[in-house]
Amino acid sequence: MTHFDDTARARWLPLAVFLLSSAINYLDRQSLATLAPLVRAEFHLSNADYGLILAAFSIVYAASAPAAGMLIDRTGLTRVVNVAVGVWSCAGIATGLTHGFAGLLGCRAVLGAGEAAGIPAAGKAIRQYLRPAERALGNAMNQAGVSLGMVLAPPLATWIAIQAGWRAAFVATGVLGLLWIPVWNWAARRGDPAPVVAAETADIGRLLRDRRLWAFVVANALSMIGYSLWTNWTTLYLVDVHRLTIAQAAWYAWIPPLAATLGGFSGGWLSLAFIRRGTPPALGRFRVCLLASVVALVTAAVPAAPTAGWAAAGISLSIFAVAAFSVNMYTLPLDVFSGAHAAFAVSCLVASYGAVQAVVSPAFGRLIDLYGYQPVTAIAAVMPLAASAVLWRTKSVS
Repeated sequence: MTHFDDTARARWLPLAVFLLSSAINYLDRQSLATLAPLVRAEFHLSNADYGLILAAFSIVYAASAPAAGMLIDRTGLTRVVNVAVGVWSCAGIATGLTHGFAGLLGCRAVLGAGEAAGIPAAGKAIRQYLRPAERALGNAMNQAGVSLGMVLAPPLATWIAIQAGWRAAFVATGVLGLLWIPVWNWAARRGDPAPVVAAETADIGRLLRDRRLWAFVVANALSMIGYSLWTNWTTLYLVDVHRLTIAQAAWYAWIPPLAATLGGFSGGWLSLAFIRRGTPPALGRFRVCLLASVVALVTAAVPAAPTAGWAAAGISLSIFAVAAFSVNMYTLPLDVFSGAHAAFAVSCLVASYGAVQAVVSPAFGRLIDLYGYQPVTAIAAVMPLAASAVLWRTKSVS
């Protein structure tokens, strides 16, 4: 029993540290979404301008993710993660020092380059350390880290902004990232990764010719449109539609990320239950994705919410469903493809998320400026069902 406990501890310790990394990653990222009303006012930005800032991050994020995945597979987790966290932390600090729209664009682009390695690195760690049935739970754990960052961003960034100005919030979150690096190095030395065996040496070219990978890429891009909407626009929605101050919005903005955590773990446990009953892993993941797609239809009703509290509840249910879908979507490449290219396979999904966010963010900003939030919530509501159709029609989950 002691040996089993020691083995389990060695397998899960690095994942626990990655939870912290993901939390800091999204704390850095969501600080802008939280403080967007203040930044928008100081720089005199429209919603379309804000969408362009999101696009600057997303374009570089999408372009950098595959390269980050290949580097992780070839050189290992620790080297790449140390550099990546250092880059995104410095970019966060620089965001707090910028004094113009162009500087803000540049800082967010560099942030995207650094943070592109975060999810592929987590995927590599999950594939290395965890057993097949545990992998969706590993992704749920990582989703919990992501959600923790999003939960902390509204109260923490708002409090720092009130006390010392919005710039200080970006500096503080960047420093946290730099402090994480030695903690990871300590955990990595105590982890017990499974070695990559000779059978797991498939080349990237063969992986890129596999149509299942491209089905995953397209499905992920479609499913993450709702995630992009609520992670970037929730505070602005509450301020613009329900006329809250940024401090009042912070009382509500932490609730949807908490719902995302619950959705991630619910999706992970449900797919585990299917697998334990004999369902093939990929088919079990798909069933959860399909159920989550139906729940996500509630997104279209959010603009009808009469109060900020009801709006937060609707947003929470929407992102709960998206997170349940996402933890299984990001686990599918780990089930289907070789562990030797786990980080690269996941990085292709990361790139698809960055690419779709780069496209929809300016478009959503323009639609919101012209017509309000009804069109964008309607679009986001049906996208997970479209993603499920892609997975099914291409036989990616059979």
